[in-house]
Amino acid sequence: MAKITYIEHNGTEHVVDVPTGLTVMEGARDNNIPGIEADCGGACACSTCHVYVAEDWVGKLPPKDPMEEDMLDFAYQPDPEQSRLTCQLKVTDALDGLVVKMPEKQI
Repeated sequence: MAKITYIEHNGTEHVVDVPTGLTVMEGARDNNIPGIEADCGGACACSTCHVYVAEDWVGKLPPKDPMEEDMLDFAYQPDPEQSRLTCQLKVTDALDGLVVKMPEKQI
């Protein structure tokens, strides 16, 4: 289980426990966190679960694979360092304390 903080674009914070084995996107979906739409259901076929990972977490996450990189090209205002698709971040104990911020909108 990992405690993850989801921050809406307006600054509203949601701190939730996400079970190990789920994705960060599934944690948002299961806890009704606004701002992560996840239109493709986690298939890495859209960019509607895009977030900005807190700077101190960027180097702690697994690297982006080529498919995630391609999908991030379609995200709203992607950041080369901090942007990630939450469907591609599998929750492990090592993600305890992760902080992600949603963009202004998902496209």
